[in-house]
Amino acid sequence: MAGALGGEGVAAGGGRRGGPLIVTEDAELLDDLLRLCAAAGAEPEVHHGPPGRRGAWERAPMVLVGDDAAGRCRGAGRRRGVMLVGRDQDDPDVWRRAVEIGAEYVLRLPDSEGWLVDQIANAAEGVGRPALTVGVLGGRGGSGASTLACALAVTAARTGRRTMLIDADPLGGGIDVLLGGERTDGMRWPDFAQSKGRLGGGALEDSLPALHGLRVLSWGRDDEVVVPPQAMRAVLAAARRLGGAVVVDLPRRVDEGVAEALAQLDLGLLVVPGELRAVAAAKRVASTAGIVLDDLRVVTRGPYAAGLDEGWVAQALGLPSVGELPLESGLLASQDSGTPPGADARGPLARFCAAFWEQAEAAGGASSATGLSGGGTP
Repeated sequence: MAGALGGEGVAAGGGRRGGPLIVTEDAELLDDLLRLCAAAGAEPEVHHGPPGRRGAWERAPMVLVGDDAAGRCRGAGRRRGVMLVGRDQDDPDVWRRAVEIGAEYVLRLPDSEGWLVDQIANAAEGVGRPALTVGVLGGRGGSGASTLACALAVTAARTGRRTMLIDADPLGGGIDVLLGGERTDGMRWPDFAQSKGRLGGGALEDSLPALHGLRVLSWGRDDEVVVPPQAMRAVLAAARRLGGAVVVDLPRRVDEGVAEALAQLDLGLLVVPGELRAVAAAKRVASTAGIVLDDLRVVTRGPYAAGLDEGWVAQALGLPSVGELPLESGLLASQDSGTPPGADARGPLARFCAAFWEQAEAAGGASSATGLSGGGTP
């Protein structure tokens, strides 16, 4: 059982902070709370009553007060993020004690354990605005979706955004290859395939290969690994909590894991070459992805077949147009030498990506990131 007395939960700013302040003399309750803090990756400070050290009560990101200690905390200063924690489900006086200490929430264990772990982790990580999360799909094979995903991530990192690139296509060959980092140390999807529950955002970031100013989660070089939806959910949720930008390279086939990834996107970009067969294939991809993804837009790619252009393709698909993906000479040769797409800040691909991020940021999200090459909603 968890009951709210007011407020909007635990407020948190940017940057990783310390763990919660725990106030209790109940040894069994303390063991439970220490276990939950460990699960959340947080190191708490423990006191039997309000800490005598000046500022500790006010400075902690959150305060967990045991039922046994509520009376001793009556004189503590009022602040947000105070929770009264106990086990007695039928205690008639619990709400009175919560009001006396200014608690925002009343928690009964073990029922509230999962929720409390999330709140502790959020407070310790200093969760702020979640990352703008963009998925890239190909309308057909070889459309250039992975190239665009890589260029978006490289551009976001170069402009100072905290960036993570996640490869959700197990048959794509590994997006770390596009970045020239297939041999770089760090964890890959096989290391996270069994993940359940919550992952710490900082721990995820620290474990991944660092390439060109961003973090990359790609596939191993061994046998194919199936990533269940709960693992995809845990990884993407951890990545989003870090803030900045998350780019997800997606396959055209939607299974349960991909559906989970689609559900966490703010915006999807469907890359479609300007030819009739590609548009026909892209319609099927858009129809399937659109079951889960609310905001899907099209990026067209030339050269175009006779009678086709950016507006025609977008109109045929019934999707808003983000713009036309520019051609960049020497791109394949650059990749062979280990230079990733979008690395040339003055190149047309990097300029396209920079315009996308600027408009998305100016709009406060993905809702107005359209018309990057003079196009718009058809």
